[in-house]
Amino acid sequence: MDGIEAAQYLKETNMLGFRFIKTQPTQYVIQYKNGRALRDGAGLAFWYFAPSSSIVVVPTASRNEPFIFPEVTADFQEVTIQGQITYRIADPRRTSTLLDFTIDSRGNYLSEDPEKLSQRLIDQVQVAMRAEVQALPLKDVLASGEALVARVAGLLEHHPTIEALGLELLGLSLLAVKPKPETAKALEAEAREALLRRSDEAIYARRNAAVEQERVIKENELSTEIAVEHKKRQVREAAMEAERVVQERRLQIMREEMTGKIGLEEQNKALVALATANAREEADAKAYGLSAMMKSFGGADPKLLQALASVGMDTGQLMALAFRDLADNATKIGQLNVTPDLLREMMQPQEVH
Repeated sequence: MDGIEAAQYLKETNMLGFRFIKTQPTQYVIQYKNGRALRDGAGLAFWYFAPSSSIVVVPTASRNEPFIFPEVTADFQEVTIQGQITYRIADPRRTSTLLDFTIDSRGNYLSEDPEKLSQRLIDQVQVAMRAEVQALPLKDVLASGEALVARVAGLLEHHPTIEALGLELLGLSLLAVKPKPETAKALEAEAREALLRRSDEAIYARRNAAVEQERVIKENELSTEIAVEHKKRQVREAAMEAERVVQERRLQIMREEMTGKIGLEEQNKALVALATANAREEADAKAYGLSAMMKSFGGADPKLLQALASVGMDTGQLMALAFRDLADNATKIGQLNVTPDLLREMMQPQEVH
């Protein structure tokens, strides 16, 4: 049975025009007689008098209807929208007042309205989808599938036509949004170039980062060298300061030594002056003594003076005086014999008594 699309079991009896009908829980059945609804409900089973009754069966199970249609974006690019809508008849009495769901004695629908219901809903989806797609450029349409579904579902949820038909939208999904092949190739090329450009930019950024890091390393090295040189200069200055202190201390010591030497020399000078004065006084005293002695021996015989001078001399000195006297009287001496014993006696050291 094409119209109901659910299992239903219909029994009829030709006895006096009475028939028996049995429906499933997902089928809402209404019995009309003389334009009035005698009974209605889901999954009913009852006998009815066929010549005076009309049976309306409205399926309330959910249905999935695929759709595919072309649309044009805001930048005049054609795209193909492919998706699926899930719905059910939520108010079968309202639906039965707008569409003919009457069945015949064989259970077939008497009109094509049940088959057109899905197309009416798909038409509303297409209208809402067109309004959204035409407001967006191609790239945004391709990239905003979920957002597009959410906006279209929001528009259809409380749409007057859908509510008037007694329908309830259970779900909407987009399976594909495809541009034309040449457009897709152009987008692929653009995306590929963009990826290559980003790759080049990443390479350049990495190189720049490497150069920057190298610059930072060089600056750190230079800063380290400057710091080391500064420390070296401080060390040299400290060494020079220490050397200066040592030199000053050494100079001070030298000054102190020189001062000590000057003091010592002054003392030596004073000592020499004192010694000179003493020596002078002693010489004056000796000269005075000698003068007095010479005065006392002024009239004495030279032989006597010579004899007095030889007093206390040793043997060698006396012999020397004797030989000097001999030398003085050499013209008067004819011959002088000096024996070896005498010379040996003269050469021997004399003991001092």
